[in-house]
Amino acid sequence: MALSAPLRWLALGWQDMVRARWLSLSHGIALAGFGLVLLIVAHRQFWLLAGAFSGFLVVAPVLATSLYAISRALAHRRPVRLALLRETWLSWQQSRFAESGGYWCLVQFGVLLALAGTGWVMTSAALITLMAPAPVNAPIDFLRHVVLAPDNFLFETWLFMGGVLAAPIFASSVVSMPLMLDRRIPLMAAVLTSWRVVQANPAPMAVWAALIMLLVLIGFATALLALVVLVPILGHASWHAYDEMVDASALPQRPLGP
Repeated sequence: MALSAPLRWLALGWQDMVRARWLSLSHGIALAGFGLVLLIVAHRQFWLLAGAFSGFLVVAPVLATSLYAISRALAHRRPVRLALLRETWLSWQQSRFAESGGYWCLVQFGVLLALAGTGWVMTSAALITLMAPAPVNAPIDFLRHVVLAPDNFLFETWLFMGGVLAAPIFASSVVSMPLMLDRRIPLMAAVLTSWRVVQANPAPMAVWAALIMLLVLIGFATALLALVVLVPILGHASWHAYDEMVDASALPQRPLGP
């Protein structure tokens, strides 16, 4: 697969966002609003804020579930309405917990990602609290006492620990959530498929991960305003990444919604 493939996914994601209009943009508005709440609650505890925002990236594949559903409906030339989103988020109630390949696999994976995100927030906060030479309560404190701290390698340790957590989560989730939304497949099989996709396309996947990080950083740098557009684009693009890299034609398809 060409290194430019992630750019094609972003272009297709933009097209889906334009076609879905407010249904797509509402996701960006909601997540930007959630980020604003985090800023208000934790603005005096920047170590907690940094961990919370990075933990948010861990659970982002779950939060984008209805964006995958929109792109899926558009690909099948189905109408995109509010009922589609409602059906997407409530379908788990219609299947048994133990049903192999049922909607519960999405709930289970979401819980696992949420636990991983919470674990990272706690680990990040504990690391910075214990190792920072002075209290970190503001961005300038984080820059002075973590990023530019001499000799204690705190920032490097923080980045390394984040990377150790992020790499396997990215490999496990890059196509698994769209796959489970689209096809009836058990959770472990979807995760293994995601790992195989990463192993088969290491360079494009590295570019895709870097683009995701870059666009999220742009969103943060614009006081979260750019996330209103970037979140829908990334969600739709993730669907197209799955659609291009995974041949799931042998698996039974889930209903396309109302």
